[in-house]
Amino acid sequence: MEQMPGNIFYYCCMPCKDGLHIHHFSLLWNSTDVPQADGVIIRSTKKILTSPSCWQYAVLLNRFNYPFELEKELHLKGYHTLFQGSLPNYPKSMKCYLSRTPGRIPSERHQIGNLKKYYLLNAASLLPVLALELRDGEKVLDLCAAPGGKSIALLQCACPGYLHCNEYDSLRLKWLRQTLESFIPQPLINVIKVSELDGRKMGDAQPEMFDKVLVDAPCSNDRSWLFSSDSQKASCRISQRRNLPLLQIELLRSAIKALRPGGILVYSTCTLSKAENQDVISEILNSHSNIMPMDIKGIARTCSHDFTFSPTGQECGLLVIPDKGKAWGPMYVAKLKKSWSTGKW
Repeated sequence: MEQMPGNIFYYCCMPCKDGLHIHHFSLLWNSTDVPQADGVIIRSTKKILTSPSCWQYAVLLNRFNYPFELEKELHLKGYHTLFQGSLPNYPKSMKCYLSRTPGRIPSERHQIGNLKKYYLLNAASLLPVLALELRDGEKVLDLCAAPGGKSIALLQCACPGYLHCNEYDSLRLKWLRQTLESFIPQPLINVIKVSELDGRKMGDAQPEMFDKVLVDAPCSNDRSWLFSSDSQKASCRISQRRNLPLLQIELLRSAIKALRPGGILVYSTCTLSKAENQDVISEILNSHSNIMPMDIKGIARTCSHDFTFSPTGQECGLLVIPDKGKAWGPMYVAKLKKSWSTGKW
């Protein structure tokens, strides 16, 4: 596959900027290049994401430098733990607090040699991590790892025998390294490898190496469109969006090659786009006889009090949509398993 104009890994997953620019969000969903989605969901999502009074932040505590005093403070402020112990196989070592009322606590600054005590994030971004069900000693690949939040969350769940964090964009790779240094103690850093490989080549580089693979794919990132003040770059992203499903499919095919038979693959995006979500997974299932869908509806049943879900038409897929008092997402998650049979390529 030829390299796309610019670096699509960077342009489609840029961190949000400070200025709000609603026009770009409208431009995105009015574009004829964007697959049609449910109009009610789009209007509701736009309303939540363009209303700062609705914004919410979850607090993931770092078990390697546990903030006991902060935890007490969060309890006093009415925060509660994600899932509240109701999800089977929920890792006891991972503590994430969230509130149903908008607000946030200050972010910690990076200080060399000092581990941060907490990580602020969109609570829905933990769903792909939980779907992976990581266990101690397993070999895991985070194929598109920057900025590092999901890698950090994985390490809150278990102590893998080997964690490979890959990021293709050099600027985002620097951000990933800093995140890992800020949260992970040196002894555990030694079981982590960070690489800058085109994710589409990982499967050939490390065939059947991993027990678990997370593909948090480059996507059109519906939240980030709200935070760009560059109309030319916004228009560029709209034109590039049509190429994303092909890229996502190629990343998944590479991930399948890197996954051992019997291993688990989780795919996630932060977009509402059916073309980048359900259609991508359908293509993989239709073209790989050795890939099986895994039912993850149990997650939705146990956390409906914290998240709002939209139907996906797939037993293996979930779609979190932002809602008032539950402003998490968008986040699509699909879970697959590689069988021992030979697949079609």
